Amino acid sequence: MAILKVLFLFIFPVIYATNDCRFSLCGNNSILIRFPFQLEGEQPPYCGYPGFNLFCTNDSKTVLKLPYSGEFHVRNINYLIQAIQVYDPDYCLPKRLLSLNFSGSPFTATYNRNYTFISCPNQSAGLPFIPIDCLSNSTTFVFAIPSVNLANSMLESCYVIKRLSIPVTRSRRYQENLRDDLNADLLLTWDIPNCGYCESQELLCGFASTSSKQVVCLSNGQTGSSQKGLRIFRVMALCIAAPAVLFAILMASCVCYTDRIAPRRNAVAATTDHEISQPAEAAEGVMGLDESTIESYEKVVLGESRRVPGPNSGCCWICLAEYSSKETVRCIPECKHCFHADCIDEWLRINTTCPVCRNSPSPSPLHAATSADP
Repeated sequence: MAILKVLFLFIFPVIYATNDCRFSLCGNNSILIRFPFQLEGEQPPYCGYPGFNLFCTNDSKTVLKLPYSGEFHVRNINYLIQAIQVYDPDYCLPKRLLSLNFSGSPFTATYNRNYTFISCPNQSAGLPFIPIDCLSNSTTFVFAIPSVNLANSMLESCYVIKRLSIPVTRSRRYQENLRDDLNADLLLTWDIPNCGYCESQELLCGFASTSSKQVVCLSNGQTGSSQKGLRIFRVMALCIAAPAVLFAILMASCVCYTDRIAPRRNAVAATTDHEISQPAEAAEGVMGLDESTIESYEKVVLGESRRVPGPNSGCCWICLAEYSSKETVRCIPECKHCFHADCIDEWLRINTTCPVCRNSPSPSPLHAATSADP
């Protein structure tokens, strides 16, 4: 009976594993919220990793709250590269940068650049000073300048507010568009939990059980009711078989050492062979879309505005490069997420899902009509 009690305490929680956690959205917002993120107060604690709680505003905005830096609105989440793009809801990012602190959160910035914020009595500072309009008024003008360009002669009538290291979206030379560093969104990344392998294999990521902090890969099929019943059956069978196994072990202890060690070695060898064969079998089954299906998806040449027709904009979430005019992007049907044509073509040759929302795109109407022709 003691053994049965232990089995109930430590095995039954598997039945309620995070496979049953649903995806979430803030209203009609297109940002998909799933592990390691979760909506605060709307999902069980085991549906998200500690420190990855998100909130919804009354106008359906997704919010990330950093312990020492306050609330930021979420622009996008890329689960494949483990990055979250956030912005200041008051549209004064430089003010937030002056007190930015990642302590107590799992997030960090991939790249940083050193800037010096200065206050001057007039606007005559000129280039390479970057004016910070939201921090200035009629009598005081606040500027930012890369610290490497700072010279004492520039500060004759100005004083330094603060020198700090600012998170930027990518490593760039200082001669390039400096103003973008202070007006663009923040791109934050996380290392733990590491779900990159699961995402690359088109699997979901989650806790092994409600009582475990071990992160494992979960397939979409494991969320169905039939899989729940199968897991319950396996646990019940294990509980019934446990007393019989214990009795067999006690009886086997009366047999000589060599007679009882051989079956154990065989069992371990068989289990090891089975575990080794599983990754190989899984790898052989991974294949992407055919070329005709990929080519049937819509292509768009960007204009001077660099406006992307899909819900994601600013940069390609596969290569993280910003879009330029005259570039060609390809959009996936249904979810409408767009990427550089070369990037998404290469992705779809080895994967069958969108790299952002993980949905499996269906063939475009043009491709379906072509396939139906005799």
